Amino acid sequence: MRKNPFTPTRLCLLMQAALLLPAAAQTAPSDNAADKLDTVVVSGIRASVRKALDIKEASNSMVEVIASEDIGKLPDTTIAESLARLPSLSAGIDRGNASQIVARGLGPRFVGATLNGREFASSEPDRAVRFEMFPSESVSGATVYKTQQADIAEGGIATTIDLQTVSPLAYKSRELSLKADANYYQLGSKIGGAKTWSPRLGGIYVDQFGNGVLGVALAFSYYDQPVLQDGVQNWGFDSGNGNKNAAIESWGFQNAVKNGTNKRSSVLGKIEFKPDNTFSLTTDIYAARSNIKEQQYIHTADTCQWANNGCAAAYTGAPTVNGGYVTGGTLSNAALKTINGLWKQDMKDFATGVNAKWKFDDWQIDADLAHSTADRDTLWTAVELDMNNPATGTLTWNFPKDGWSTYSFSADSGNPANFNNWTGETWGPTYAGTLHDKLDSQQVNFTRKLNFGDINKLKFGLRATQREKQYEQTSWDYNWVQFNTSDLKRVAVSGRPDFVAFGNVEDEITKLFGASTLSAAGRTPTTSDLVTKDWRAKESSTAAFVQGDLNGSVGGMSYRGNVGLRVVHTSQTGYGNSLINNVVTPTQDGIAYTRALPSLNLVLSLDENDENQLRLGVARALSRAPLDVMTSAQTVTTDPNGVNPTIVSGGNPRLKPMMADQLDVAYQHYFGKGNFFSAGLFYKQVKDYIGLASVACTYAGKAAYCTQQVNRDGGDVHGLELVYQQSFANGLGLMGNYTYSTGNIKENGDQSGKTFVPITANGLMRGNGGLTVWYEQNGFEARVSANRHTAYNRAPTWDSTLIQQNGAETWVSVNLSQKLGDHVSVRFGIENATNQKVIYTYSNDPYRQENFQFGRRFNIGVTYKL
Repeated sequence: MRKNPFTPTRLCLLMQAALLLPAAAQTAPSDNAADKLDTVVVSGIRASVRKALDIKEASNSMVEVIASEDIGKLPDTTIAESLARLPSLSAGIDRGNASQIVARGLGPRFVGATLNGREFASSEPDRAVRFEMFPSESVSGATVYKTQQADIAEGGIATTIDLQTVSPLAYKSRELSLKADANYYQLGSKIGGAKTWSPRLGGIYVDQFGNGVLGVALAFSYYDQPVLQDGVQNWGFDSGNGNKNAAIESWGFQNAVKNGTNKRSSVLGKIEFKPDNTFSLTTDIYAARSNIKEQQYIHTADTCQWANNGCAAAYTGAPTVNGGYVTGGTLSNAALKTINGLWKQDMKDFATGVNAKWKFDDWQIDADLAHSTADRDTLWTAVELDMNNPATGTLTWNFPKDGWSTYSFSADSGNPANFNNWTGETWGPTYAGTLHDKLDSQQVNFTRKLNFGDINKLKFGLRATQREKQYEQTSWDYNWVQFNTSDLKRVAVSGRPDFVAFGNVEDEITKLFGASTLSAAGRTPTTSDLVTKDWRAKESSTAAFVQGDLNGSVGGMSYRGNVGLRVVHTSQTGYGNSLINNVVTPTQDGIAYTRALPSLNLVLSLDENDENQLRLGVARALSRAPLDVMTSAQTVTTDPNGVNPTIVSGGNPRLKPMMADQLDVAYQHYFGKGNFFSAGLFYKQVKDYIGLASVACTYAGKAAYCTQQVNRDGGDVHGLELVYQQSFANGLGLMGNYTYSTGNIKENGDQSGKTFVPITANGLMRGNGGLTVWYEQNGFEARVSANRHTAYNRAPTWDSTLIQQNGAETWVSVNLSQKLGDHVSVRFGIENATNQKVIYTYSNDPYRQENFQFGRRFNIGVTYKL
């Protein structure tokens, strides 16, 4: 007789897997010697793989799971690094760290995120989440929902990622884990005066009181990470300015070397109260902070378009030409300017919530209240340092396509004696910005066990959210003053001409220009600040859902799953300052909309043991408009003679959400313990896609021309996913995955929006895959992971209209650990083992590129576990 996948045995396994997700694998001690011989303790990487696979197998939806194999022991520094290794997921890199997630050919604005099932505020200007703000001590696991279901918060067309914090009552005794690491950054040894070593501390404490009625968890982390980066940016090409060469000339380039610190810290507190099986109460608080202060050493070089009269006779020998573009050469009488930049960024995330559960016979009621905030304060300034006249020399430069840029200069650019004693603000204006996001939510769910045909459980509920996000910026300039060149120092950077720099550019600026020079206090925002950098968006949303869990048979085969409907009503308002005929006028506008989101997930058991499964997911999903483009601010220019149409540019608070009809089909084979193979197809038809365009519109009742973010037709994204993992009896294991994605959604490569130049959609990777090989035996663990993606488009800056192609990359990590008794283990790791460099290419300009390197990171550490 065919085995029903939801017999009491299987249901118990599912409940056990769910409880074990945030907990360590526990084995109770026994006084019986025979019991000791018969008990097999599975721990380490193998336990993590098995635990994650058990949850994946029992889920009604298509999911990927990260499960900690022990208390406070995720395999990576942050959850972002772990997520980037999952099938069909990758991560954009910021300052050498995995940050925002790309999933299934769609960028971060299509990725929803929750913490313990709750949506939370974000320190990014749109809605994207910086996952590196969640360290391994605070997050015990994650579930990535690749198919939609009605009881999950809406917002992720690509995927919804739920991060889970530790559950103290899932443990049976007190647990304590403390970690200390020393991290070595190889690039720091190549930048004069940079830090090469940094500490990382973390720990988690779990305890139970009153015979398991009350559980408490506390976690913390601190990471004093150096910010180290060497990058070169090509300014672009042009054929004008008197150019007499056949090839298209370069304007010039800049080399920026970053040297600073990123101090990241976090704390988690969680209390669970469960006096009996009919009631439980959980409250938690999470806070994280990232404080970046970096000094930038910058060289700028005008090559041909902005120097030497178009370079008609300035090259020594023939320049290097590739594809009709000049990508290198030797120039006489060239100048190399030096700039000292300062970037400060202070991000703070806070989230708290209370959850209560009541059980009454066949009913369960869940109530949840949550509050979260995110803040981001930024400051940018730069001062120029000029060489003495004549400030010229011989410049040799080479910027090959998709390659590493190099340059040299004949004069000693690192000798303070070669510089004059005047300095002042450049690359202005100096600016300070403040971002604040607040999100509150209230939710109540009801669950009822049923015996109504193939429906064995009914779940319905309501959720309300209130969100407000705003950004304000003030910019200003300051003049030039004299200083002592003895305050400058030489900074040597391997592979670059030497720099001169102030020892501390912030201290030097405040000394030379006054204590308040870098403060926005008391300053008046400029017109540009008010119109383009002062915005606010409010959003209120109410969602109701009903979902039935299914369990039955068809054609002699058992099936399970869920079917549901989620209805969402959202009201949004954008605020800003419009510039109408050179007059700043406060404005506001917005819309309200209602969307129905049906979903169906089915798991068909192809054999008695449910080892072979056919999975189907059909749903409609939405992703809301980015909050930063919902400003009502417009710049309006009218023809006083009434001949030409009015020109309008700015934000669009009337943007509708992007919608997608989705289909997922997968065959999954579970063989042995911890072994798995899956082959699946996915298809997403996206409508109302949001992108920059210039369209005919009306203003004040008359024909106009509007350049703004608009809802366009969209298109489809579809692909293939393959996953294989196996654990061998000798302690060896492997996990491999590959995702192929394609589609016809197009972004606008014209940043001005005046024309439509089609480029591939943000986030679409043709190929994305990874391979992890691990070995575990007698307390020793080793893991080598390699993840590779093909080139894809992304918006790596705050300017969502600046879309650049992120080149193909392969990221390799190595992790080794050894237990030294019952309480202590030591570890060694390498991140970015192959010293992968990052290359950005500007849209529709294949030779205008930026390249960066962050270097390898090594760590040695020790863990004490009680």
